[in-house]
Amino acid sequence: MEVLVCIKRVPLSGGRFVLTDDQTEVDTRRLGFTISPHEECAVELAVQLVEANGGAATVLSLGTPESLEQIRESMAIGIDRGILLETDGAEWDAQGTATAIADAIRADGTEFDVMLFGNESADAANSQVGVRVAHLLGRPVITGLQGMSVTEGTLRGERAGAAGREVFEVPLPAVATVKDGVTIPRYPSVPGRIRAKKKPVAQSTPTRPEPRLEKVSYTLPAETGKRATVLGTGPEAAAAVVEVFRKIGAI
Repeated sequence: MEVLVCIKRVPLSGGRFVLTDDQTEVDTRRLGFTISPHEECAVELAVQLVEANGGAATVLSLGTPESLEQIRESMAIGIDRGILLETDGAEWDAQGTATAIADAIRADGTEFDVMLFGNESADAANSQVGVRVAHLLGRPVITGLQGMSVTEGTLRGERAGAAGREVFEVPLPAVATVKDGVTIPRYPSVPGRIRAKKKPVAQSTPTRPEPRLEKVSYTLPAETGKRATVLGTGPEAAAAVVEVFRKIGAI
């Protein structure tokens, strides 16, 4: 079985986001990077499918040269090879991204049985790339999966619906987008990281198509940090503390 999983390098969401002066980009100079939780599960699924059925798994990313870090991390848990579509760091819209991925798949020449995507990336969260790639390649697609299995040339996917649990079956080759929790990702081991350094990564530079969407600006949400009240310093603050305890019913 040949499996492809697509990932995207995104800033760690636990950090404090700061915008550039023109408010059109996130200033990433002091942020760490990772992949989305949905994509961590997609990588784990790809490895599990190959472990159960044989074959090979490939990880693909469209991004800056630094995206090689996330490709190697995926290889450290069992992905066999990587493909990096190198960009200058400018954000691509969903159609441009999907076109570049579909072109790379055709150029690679591998007949992938299963193509996995996270349901959405942690930054843009537009949930479109997987569906658009499936359309460009003429493959069936199931989105938002919370359970998935492959048997006898059929991909079976499960997800929560308005009336209960929905179950879909589509023939291979197929595309699936998965959600966090569909499986439990493993952590890379030290031997896995060493092996990952020796695995092949094909690199190319796709031509960015003219964007169909215009980015005007980003706006940070209003901060809702907690406030602290200084009741005093030294022994004279004791009475104020007692009063606070009385107000909340502690004494």
